[in-house]
Amino acid sequence: MLMTKLAYLWDSTKCIACMACVTACGAANHPELKDPTQKDSVKAWKGSNIRVVQSPDGKRFRLVSCQHCERPACVYACPTKASYINEKTKLVEIDYSKCIGCLACVAACPYQARWVHPESRLPMKCMGEFCKARLEIGKQPAALCTAVCPAGARDFGDLDDPLSSISKKVKESYTERMLENLGLEPKYIIVVGGK
Repeated sequence: MLMTKLAYLWDSTKCIACMACVTACGAANHPELKDPTQKDSVKAWKGSNIRVVQSPDGKRFRLVSCQHCERPACVYACPTKASYINEKTKLVEIDYSKCIGCLACVAACPYQARWVHPESRLPMKCMGEFCKARLEIGKQPAALCTAVCPAGARDFGDLDDPLSSISKKVKESYTERMLENLGLEPKYIIVVGGK
């Protein structure tokens, strides 16, 4: 099956806030950033491609990572074309051989999904190298955050395949996408309820 429109899904109604996805992402993609003095497994990672964003009242949260937009501001802002859309997967990627570290992509992302690696000073984002390697060899699920979620609150797959689990979940759920009004066409879908 040829994947043509890969996307992420986070089901806010199933998420148990265990943060296994955040920890696994940090451990797999940025093992050099673990703080061995930190007892809290989530706080031990100085870098993860998944951020936890609390509501102002502290009662709700969102898990945020790269939205893999179809019209990404980060790609348009990059002066060297280091940020680009992979033609095969349609995921937003960074070619570090072209990146000059100007961080225009970090500033352009309205989701604040990109971050700066504290050692290399280069922009980082989802999908990390570990997960890209899984995707390239066809390992399922390709996204590690999806594989480790004990509640089944995360999914990754082809939206153009009506038989994929992500397509089925989108069809049977009420969903939203962050900042849709910006016209960037994000492919990070949040389930907010069942139909």
